Amino acid sequence: MSLQVVRKSIFFKPDSKRVLARYFNINIERTTKIVNRILKSSKQDQTDMLNQLLRNFSKRHRSILDIWEKNFKRTEGRLLDLELRDRDYSQRERLLIGAYFTMEYSVEAAAFFNPSIVESPDQTQLRDGEKRIILSFRATGEGHVSSIVFRSAIIDKELNVHVEEVGRLLEKPKQVKSHRYLKSDFIDKLLQIHDPEKDMLDLINAKLTDSFTYEELRRFVQEIQQENNLDMEGQTLMTHMTWLASSHYEMTYSLDTALSERVIFPISDTEKNGIEDARFVRFISDKGRPMYYATYTAYDGLTILPKLLSTTDFVRFKVQPINGKIANKGAALFPRKINGKYAMLCRVDGESNYIAFSEDLINWQQDVTLLKEPEFPWEFVQLGNCGSPIETAKGWLVLTHSVGPMREYTLGAILLDLEDPTKIVGKLSEPLLYPNAEEREGYVPNVVYSCGQILHNGHLIIPYAMSDHASTYATLCLDDLLDALTNFRPLTV
Repeated sequence: MSLQVVRKSIFFKPDSKRVLARYFNINIERTTKIVNRILKSSKQDQTDMLNQLLRNFSKRHRSILDIWEKNFKRTEGRLLDLELRDRDYSQRERLLIGAYFTMEYSVEAAAFFNPSIVESPDQTQLRDGEKRIILSFRATGEGHVSSIVFRSAIIDKELNVHVEEVGRLLEKPKQVKSHRYLKSDFIDKLLQIHDPEKDMLDLINAKLTDSFTYEELRRFVQEIQQENNLDMEGQTLMTHMTWLASSHYEMTYSLDTALSERVIFPISDTEKNGIEDARFVRFISDKGRPMYYATYTAYDGLTILPKLLSTTDFVRFKVQPINGKIANKGAALFPRKINGKYAMLCRVDGESNYIAFSEDLINWQQDVTLLKEPEFPWEFVQLGNCGSPIETAKGWLVLTHSVGPMREYTLGAILLDLEDPTKIVGKLSEPLLYPNAEEREGYVPNVVYSCGQILHNGHLIIPYAMSDHASTYATLCLDDLLDALTNFRPLTV
């Protein structure tokens, strides 16, 4: 029997109308000039400007006055002019200054791609054969800065996806809490990414307190830089310290926001140029409790850092850096422990698929095992995974991506042994899915790509991106796929 992949006619496309209010960061000299110009305006002019702003933007953002007040405080804290810092500002002046240092950012204007899918923690008010799902996407806007956005949907017994109404008032976290580091733990992590001279290490040990937050560490770094004549190596070490400390935080969204309104936008220095390719998985603990994890790549413009996002409710999130030998793109966590250890798919050499095991979720210091090197012509450039493995009766099902001639991305599949997933027990002899005529045009041509799948009513549900522009999904009978994997039958796509 030929294997048939059914492409669905539902498309997830970028929407430039969904905008987020961000701080408009201008150098301090120009910031001072702008503030002075505002203050020199007459009270009537200020009132007229504020009324106009409220007419134009109050319906585009939830609590726009709170946003302007917050950005006023941020601007006030940056001013070096003592007279401006000590001034008693009126509410009108505060809001107007805040508005001048606020900008709208269309989070998904450029692309809406690389989707992942998980079962929602809320499975109430459903009909027979239905499942509530959460789709995540990599959304990009101006400057190609990536963030994570969500859609809530229901998939019915006929495998049709019904997306719930998408909210327009986008929200960043209501609260962001920095992690408090223990000095010993922090230095251990620092030594994993940098090998400082003994004198520098002694200097750091002497400066750091037993515990500290990110903001406290920034002050320590500034003091070390001011008190010492650091060479290039020393300055790089200071950058790594700040970079590491900023990568660990918690965030909470307001309960009155819809899931589609919550945007995980770059917060720390390590991800200021983007949060890329989140691979979500519903993980079941040894005690049977579900936790949602996502591995993603933080990018600061020069360096990538793998991170782990965790949540139970998609309201409160915790972010941690992942340390160790899997520090490359495309890590994907297994949905449960295997033989008492966490397991992770990864790609340590940029071109082959590997698997790693660890006693904890954050530190992956043990050796990794090669799973599969490029083998077939459509894989000769590189291989990678398309999200977390799915447990089936015949093995761990892993969708893979591969790159072949003309940099064409295709999707494939392998099957790993349930008890020993370092062993491949099934694979396909042809690609499972490749770009068709409609899918190969986009920001990056000739690409189909997925960051996660689920099973529903005996079928594999595969959300996937089309040439880094928009997304759709396909379905496939699970039994047919497992049969093809274990029998290596030719495929018809």
